[in-house]
Amino acid sequence: MAKEYITIEKKAELEEELNNLKTVKRKEIAAALEYAKSLGDLSENAEYSQAREDQAHLEDRISEVEYILKHAEITEKHHAGRVVVKKGEKSEKIFTIVGSEESDVSAGKISNESPLGSVLIGRVKGDTVSFKSPTGVEIVYVINSVE
Repeated sequence: MAKEYITIEKKAELEEELNNLKTVKRKEIAAALEYAKSLGDLSENAEYSQAREDQAHLEDRISEVEYILKHAEITEKHHAGRVVVKKGEKSEKIFTIVGSEESDVSAGKISNESPLGSVLIGRVKGDTVSFKSPTGVEIVYVINSVE
């Protein structure tokens, strides 16, 4: 996995999520499994199959959150890369480069692992960057400022 960067706020959010997954959600799934077992024949029991699938997804998410918390580098919120770019004559766009766990394109937060985020890292005012969009179109931006 690539290096994961998270803010202290995101770390607290992930710790809360992990606690909820390990306590509340595990109990809910255990109860669903017990109920499904009580219905009888497990080989043709859709409720049991669904509960087992839910359990697998839960354990995968627990592992993922534990890995992130163990290996993430904590960054201060104001040190997140804030980049102002312009495409041709269009208006400026402001992006904040964050770790993939915090990305939210609608809020202008892009992952350091995204095509755009990866080309913006380490750039300075006046640089021109280009990347291919998911649709294969090449996009070119000029960096107006980096904070």
